[in-house]
Amino acid sequence: MIYHIVTGDMAAAPLKEAIAAEESMAGAIVVIKDVLSVGPLQKEEGQKFSELRSAFWQQVTINEKSPVLVDDLERLLETGNELSKNENDKIWIWAAPWPADMCTYHWVLQYLGKYIGRLYILNIAGLPFLDENGKVFFPKSLSEILPKELVKARRLARLVTPAELEVDGDEWKKLVRDNAGIRTLEGGKRLLSKSEEHYDSQLISFASHQYQKAQRIANQAITRYNIPTGDSYLGWRLRKMAEMGKLELQGDISKALKDFEVKLPGDGTNAQYALPL
Repeated sequence: MIYHIVTGDMAAAPLKEAIAAEESMAGAIVVIKDVLSVGPLQKEEGQKFSELRSAFWQQVTINEKSPVLVDDLERLLETGNELSKNENDKIWIWAAPWPADMCTYHWVLQYLGKYIGRLYILNIAGLPFLDENGKVFFPKSLSEILPKELVKARRLARLVTPAELEVDGDEWKKLVRDNAGIRTLEGGKRLLSKSEEHYDSQLISFASHQYQKAQRIANQAITRYNIPTGDSYLGWRLRKMAEMGKLELQGDISKALKDFEVKLPGDGTNAQYALPL
């Protein structure tokens, strides 16, 4: 049996179809739903990692009716227990060239690295695939790949080497020590720690002295600058910048981005704002 570890429900959908179509890929999908490329990683004394991450996403989403529960670690440990029961079981970590995917890879090694020899990685970075029209493209997410192409990609599975385990395991420890707000992918499997304000200037460059939907601002920034955080995180940054007086908001900021609007302070009559390049 293979335990397929993948980041996000969207990426898991085509993988589920691929597994159903190919007997040699039979197994279970373990979806890591947390976006580990943003938010704190260093827990306080007595605090569980899942509690740290749940608290962070609760702050980001402001969802009082449905408290956020991040339980990826608990499910990962359950997977480890199953691996201990059957020495023939394997782990395949699917990774796209995206910060969240690579953070998942480094994080998983901390808990499943002891199964070296049964631990595989499928890294699609820089590899061509065919889209539904038969044209070659280079995906940034597994969710972009057709199930039949993922079946072909199974041949890319390779064992994580002991040397990789040592080096990449240290990479996660460094990220935890940095405990920065954002982690960016700098090519290969290398991640860099950045402050939580890293994308603020790009967000604010789309603001004007007229109110605009927060969703529009976030979408423009994601499209123009290829920001990999997701819009929930960017909405949180818009609210944070408003608290600092860099923006003004109106509407219900406790709801989704479509429910509130954003503008630069004042009416712009005598203001001078240098928009970032």
